[in-house]
Formats: sequence, structure tokens, C-alpha cells
Amino acid sequence: MKRLLRFTITFLALFTTLGIYTTNRIMFIKNKKEEEILNRDEEAGFLRLSEFNALPKREVSILSPFGYSLNATVVEPWETDRYMIFCHGVTESKMSSVKYMNLFINRGYNAVIYDQRRHGGSGGKTTSYGFYEKFDLKAVVDWLKEDRKETNLSFGIHGESMGAATMLQYAGMLEDTAAFYIADCPYSDFGEQLSHRVKEDVKLPPRMMLPIASLFLKIRDRYPLKDVSPISAVENIEKPVLFIHSKSDDYILPHMTEKLFARKKGPKQLFLAENGVHARSLMENQKEYEQVLDEFFIKYVL
Repeated sequence: MKRLLRFTITFLALFTTLGIYTTNRIMFIKNKKEEEILNRDEEAGFLRLSEFNALPKREVSILSPFGYSLNATVVEPWETDRYMIFCHGVTESKMSSVKYMNLFINRGYNAVIYDQRRHGGSGGKTTSYGFYEKFDLKAVVDWLKEDRKETNLSFGIHGESMGAATMLQYAGMLEDTAAFYIADCPYSDFGEQLSHRVKEDVKLPPRMMLPIASLFLKIRDRYPLKDVSPISAVENIEKPVLFIHSKSDDYILPHMTEKLFARKKGPKQLFLAENGVHARSLMENQKEYEQVLDEFFIKYVL
């Protein structure tokens, strides 16, 4: 009897330790420092701080429905009612969206870049990979609508990695009000993505780890892992979506974007870039990226 009790206590202790360790890595993933992001994009030639600082802009604070503030910058070089909203990826910040923002500034758009929850200057205690972030994106969209309510506002949304998954969940689960969407290297299902990363990074069997992670996420961050699923949302999006992924991406596998593209109904376009690893499609294929963007605009936006 004592032996069984000791075994039960040991098992529960190990189970709890493993659950807390796994969900800590998910919920509190280490973010990049702002200086690291700026240096990386400046060295790659996609960010010139002097040019960015010279653009007319407003710093705004947007209230999340969960009570914290979202740190945003509204860049407005044009007298226009056309805007783009940008959602950055996990561990990044709004400044990593500048490289994409420049593409649209050059095409006559104003822009809103913002820090996702628990990133940059925004509040929020955990990263939830789109579950809570999609509601924050709605808050940003609602703020822009209110700010431009006397105009004929038309806006699109661009997302990278987790930002793309957030955007697809926002559009497919909350409201499909943007004129178009651009999803750059999203995951189709976070459970599947987590399984892939556990296998590659932790070297533990996903079949053992995933149920534990799912249980402890539900307890600690109060959402079911199965509900972080862009593939379940994308078929509800009626507006045009441009899907982008690098063929060499081994962090989020390109077949995830192919599945999302196949599930999406109505207007859509797919670009699988020849070069670059994760979130490097623009950096390694700039000419082709811009060409596909223009083709998408001509066919579905203009």
C-alpha cells in the first residue's frame, strides 16, 4: 500500500513538473530584444531607422478587451483612406513589421503596426498563439474604424507566422471586414505545430507531451489547445487571401500553408518562395514577393 502511494505521489509530481515545464515554454517563450530586431533588419537592408523616423506618425495606446494596453504606431505619409494593419510573429515586435509596411507605403497605403500581447511595449501575461491575440487584433481594427469613422476607410491585414495565424483566426472566427488578407508562413493548427516542435526541439514523443500540454494550458491559460486552429477558421473567410510560404521553411512546414490554401473558399492565391527559411520569404525573394503582391492586387484588390 505504501509502495503504491509512493509511486502515485512520484508519478503526480513528475506529471505536474512536466506539465508546468512544457507550458512555461509555450506561455512565456523568450522574446527577442528590440535592439536585436533592429540590428538584424538594418543589416539585411530592410530597415533604415532614419527613414522610418522621418515618416509622419502617431504613437497610440489601444485598450485590449483583456484590460491591458496595446502599443501601436500609426504611420500616415499619405492623404488616403487606405490602411494596412500588420501582425508580427512570436518573439518579435512591431518593428519587425516595418519591412512589410514599406511595401505598402510604396503602394499608397498608410499603416498601423502594433506589438502583440506580451511583446514589445504591450501588456498581457502570456502568449497564446492566436487564441487571445485575435481579440486584440479586433481591438486594433475597431480602433482604426473609430479613428477614421468620417472617411471611406478600406483596409487590409498582413500577418507573419503567429501573426498570420492570429489574422486568419480573427477573420474566420470574429469578423471578415478587411478588404483582403496576406498570410505569410502561418501554421494551420497549433497542436500540430507544437507536436512538430516538441519532436524537433525537445526530442520527446509528441503523443505523450501533447495531452499534458493541452491539459495544463487549459488549467493555466484557460483555453483549449484544439481551439487554436486557423484551419478551422479559414473556410469562413470570404475576402481574398494571399498565402505565402518558403519551400525551405523547417520551423513551420510549408504543407501547413498548402492545407490552408486548399481549405479556403473563394478568391485566393498561393506563393511558395524558392529561397529562405522561416519568415524569410521577403528577404530572400524580394523581387518575386513584390511581383506576386502586385498580381494579387490587380486580380483581387484593385
